[in-house]
This record gives sequence, C-alpha cells and structure tokens, in this order.
Amino acid sequence: MQADRTTAVTLDASAQITPQIYAQLRDAIIRNRFSPGDRISESEIAKSCDVSRQPVREAFIRLAGEGLLAILPQRGTVITKISYTEVLNARFLREAIEADIVSILAANPDAALVRELRTQLMAQQAVARDKPTDFIELDERFHRTLADAADKRGAWRRIEGLKSQMDRVRFLSLGHFPAEKLVAQHTAVVDSIERGDMIAANAAIRSHLREVLTDLPRILAANPEFFELPDAGIPTPVNAPIQGGHTR
Repeated sequence: MQADRTTAVTLDASAQITPQIYAQLRDAIIRNRFSPGDRISESEIAKSCDVSRQPVREAFIRLAGEGLLAILPQRGTVITKISYTEVLNARFLREAIEADIVSILAANPDAALVRELRTQLMAQQAVARDKPTDFIELDERFHRTLADAADKRGAWRRIEGLKSQMDRVRFLSLGHFPAEKLVAQHTAVVDSIERGDMIAANAAIRSHLREVLTDLPRILAANPEFFELPDAGIPTPVNAPIQGGHTR
C-alpha cells in the first residue's frame, strides 16, 4: 500500500478555488511529481489549503475524468498509471484536429500570425538544447496560438483534456527530449502556412505529432512501472495516410 502524498497548493483568495486546486494538482501529476499508485488525500489537501473538502472533491472528480486519478470507494484516491492505449487515442484525435487547424490557417495566410510564430520559433530554439521544461511550455504556447488563430479555442480546450496522458509521457522523456528536431518540425509548419500550402501544412503537422510514436517504446522500456498496457500487449498505432509536400 502506498503512503498518502500531498503537494503544495497555493491559493489566490480572490479567484475560484476549485480550478486552482485542479490546475496545480494536474500539473504535479503531469510532471510526474507523483508515481502511479501514490495516494493523495482529499482531507489533507483541504486542511493544508484551509478550505472545505467540497472544492477538493470537485477537483479530484475532474482529474479522475481525465484518467489521472482513480477514486476508490473505502480505499482512497490514487494516481493512475499512464494508459498506453489512451496515449495512442489522444494522439490520434489531436492529429486530426490540428491537421484541420493548420489547413484553415494555410488557406488564408496571415502575415501578423506568421511573424508571431517566427518569434516563438526563435524563443524555442534558444532553450532547445538545455532547457527541455521551458521548451515544453513554449511548445504548448505554439500549438495554442495555432488554435486561437484559427478561432478553434474550444477545440483546443478539448485537446488539453485529452492529451494529459501524452503530457505525462513528454515529462518522462526529458532526458532524451528531441527539442531541436521539434523546432525544425514547427518551422516546417510555419513555412507551409506562410506559403499558403494547405497540403504541406497538413503533412507537416501530422508528421510532427507522430514524433511521440517513435519515442514511446523507449520511454516505456525505461519506465515500465508508469504504464498500463492492454492485456493483448502493445497495440500498433493506426494513422491516417499522410499526403504531402506538394503545392496546391
């Protein structure tokens, strides 16, 4: 039986309590400050925050909905393992959504957006070699900027909920994070948008979002205790065909 674990939650009394608890616990889980099987205590977190148990319970329910916690009656709440199958499913859905997003942007290139994205690429390159955690935050900003520019903020919010297991995998891979390669892939996406090449933009984002499939077996081998595998063994990813490289 794992011991109970708590994490520091800092609250702003002027803001809603539940979203703050949810966001800080989610960040701690995604960054693997907890291990699968660790228990976290609703009552202990409520006591440390000097709040009632209700907002903590609501945050736990939301985290359980993302597959990050398992709420076990009479046994407490534990950090889940990373579902290998759900990583593949979330990646597939994310690719489908973001491929449409970049196609929308390439259909009507916006010079101001391209300038902003190139500024972000410079920031990514500056931290790519030795600051992987900073790069992950910039990577998140890059993809969110694409969604915002395509007026798909609602779709991005859904992606954020889906990709929590993918994000846990990314933080497990920090020691071997291919940030410079990812910057080059981001650059290919921006170049395609600027040219107005919908086919190339679509192909570039699909190729970029499949990078995790290359790294996933190695990450699993290095951290087997973090993963839940289906009984039938490691599934083979099923992907849409990539059409690419040709101008319209």
